[in-house]
Amino acid sequence: MTDAPLSPDIKPAATILLLRDGPFEVLMVKRHHQIDFASGALVFPGGKSHEGDHDPAWADHVNGYGDFDAEQRGLRIAAIREVFEEAGILLGTHSDGTAINDEACPLEVRAAVDAGKTAFIDVIRDLDVRLDLHALTVFARWITPPLTPKRFDTWFYAVNAPPEQLAACDGHETVDAEWIEPAEVLRLAAAGERKVIFPTRMNVQLLAEASSAEDCVARARARTLVTVLPKIEDGPDGKVLTLPVDAGYGVVAEPLSNVM
Repeated sequence: MTDAPLSPDIKPAATILLLRDGPFEVLMVKRHHQIDFASGALVFPGGKSHEGDHDPAWADHVNGYGDFDAEQRGLRIAAIREVFEEAGILLGTHSDGTAINDEACPLEVRAAVDAGKTAFIDVIRDLDVRLDLHALTVFARWITPPLTPKRFDTWFYAVNAPPEQLAACDGHETVDAEWIEPAEVLRLAAAGERKVIFPTRMNVQLLAEASSAEDCVARARARTLVTVLPKIEDGPDGKVLTLPVDAGYGVVAEPLSNVM
């Protein structure tokens, strides 16, 4: 599933599309205005992979550990950690198989993990929780083009939200967390009412083709993964950003002025 290693200036990252029905919605968070990347934007929870996400000790705290290669294990743990830090959702169960209810963990613990003061694996160990790597289905993979100062190799994962847990923003990287219908995200972006960066908007469009969380996951599993590395090309009215036509997004030629 993974390709050859990329340039070291491209950092691995993971993002979660947390889904629920009644109506069909996705959890999105608003980035703090002082964050240097996508400040103030409506995004999916996610971020860079950390060294601790690849700790071999995770083998004792993860369901499905041996079913994925080392890279996918680390990326999936990173995605689970990020949605825990930013929205308080913990994708797993207690070690006896029972569900995690309401607030998975106090905000101060999430903040300590985010700040690097507490290792995520120590929190999971103390909570007696096992993460579920099979809960994540690959939705997309995007590599940031060279025109940006920071580049990421980002894996997007679709997940059915645990119904017993409550989502709440961390107040640091994110200042709001809301469940929102994909079509409404697109409407808000088109009206200029909310900032939605290009990769997020493209994946919301793909998400909006589904009718439910189950349908979205089924579509993602059936889709052939094509890594998206946007290219800059000349359009009739200037430079445009294009995507691979077989990646599932249709024919895209986005004016470069819309994505800078």
